[in-house]
Amino acid sequence: MDIQLSERLQKLPPYLFAALRKKIADKRAQGVKVINLGIGDPDYPTPDPIIAEMFRALRDENDPNRHRYGCDAPVEAFAEAVQNFYFRRYGVKLNNDQVVTTFGSKDAIVKLCLGILNPGDIGIAPVPGYPTYNIGHVFSMAATCEVPLLKENKFLLDFDAIPKDALQKAKLLWLNYPNNPTTAVADLDFFKRAVEFASKHNLLIAHDSAYSENTYDGYTAPSILQVDGAAEVAVEFFSLSKAFNMTGWRLGCLVGNASAVNALRLVKNNIDNGSLRALQFAGAKALNLAEEIFPKVNAVYQRRRDMVCEALHGAGWPVEKPKGTIYIWAPVPAKYCGSSGAFAEDLLEKAGVVVTPGAGYSKWGEGYYRISLTYPDAVLTEALSRIREMGQ
Repeated sequence: MDIQLSERLQKLPPYLFAALRKKIADKRAQGVKVINLGIGDPDYPTPDPIIAEMFRALRDENDPNRHRYGCDAPVEAFAEAVQNFYFRRYGVKLNNDQVVTTFGSKDAIVKLCLGILNPGDIGIAPVPGYPTYNIGHVFSMAATCEVPLLKENKFLLDFDAIPKDALQKAKLLWLNYPNNPTTAVADLDFFKRAVEFASKHNLLIAHDSAYSENTYDGYTAPSILQVDGAAEVAVEFFSLSKAFNMTGWRLGCLVGNASAVNALRLVKNNIDNGSLRALQFAGAKALNLAEEIFPKVNAVYQRRRDMVCEALHGAGWPVEKPKGTIYIWAPVPAKYCGSSGAFAEDLLEKAGVVVTPGAGYSKWGEGYYRISLTYPDAVLTEALSRIREMGQ
């Protein structure tokens, strides 16, 4: 029997990274030694103290709940660590009802949409941007209003560019700074404007803060919750994935507006059973050691950032050094007439190197491509050597 996909799945565009994986597999099947610079998945291992805490909790014979559902026996230490981290890092005080533990951010983004959006509602998604925002809207039978992020605005959302008719039905506004894929960064004044805008138009801001701790050159990313009144109109996703080299662990949190946090909590209560206790203890250890871990992680990415940018300059393809994220967002070389797909295909065919075409992040990403810095130095060096040869 051939099962037909649901209407929700049929409405989704092909997932960007699934398509990339297929292209890589096809080329490797042809015997090409492909180097993939497309996926943002840290190559360095999770720091040893975090792993040690995971083992300790797994082996703790004095914890009779160590094997149980995380929702039945939650770890207070993780929520406390989140609260302590936000106070140390941002000066933001969070109450217990303003924190919910998540499986990273991707899963929680969709579940938040399920908790607050109805058919006919609109979610506003700046583009180019993370595809999961739209996925959450589609699964909720809501619509997406795309608003372009433009280079002339330093890839910051222009609130005046949001269509007035969309605002009448909009319930949710996504922000993401430092931004994936554009690597743009925002200051506190930008978030103040965002909070004022949301208050005026009765919107919930969902700030995806996945890269807040991956910053360079003296830049420190703010939290939207530092703005007075933000907790009335905003929530923030924080993930341990990129900052702590913990992508596969799937651990993070949603913090901020208590009613929105509760909406996610209710969805989770009905869909999942929470995170393993040992995982939560390890996450608490990570957050408590944040100030020790971040400089070491970011030193690696800053070195790689400089290496990649210098190599692209050497190939005749100039690019600005980003102050945040673990990516390079670069304009397509002139001879490709702005086609990120043509450039990516040519790079794969001639150099065996995979980059992410900007068009995969919507039409507003066209003209750019993304390189991830989450690959060993030797792999980056080989890829950059191939790119330089192609550029000459």
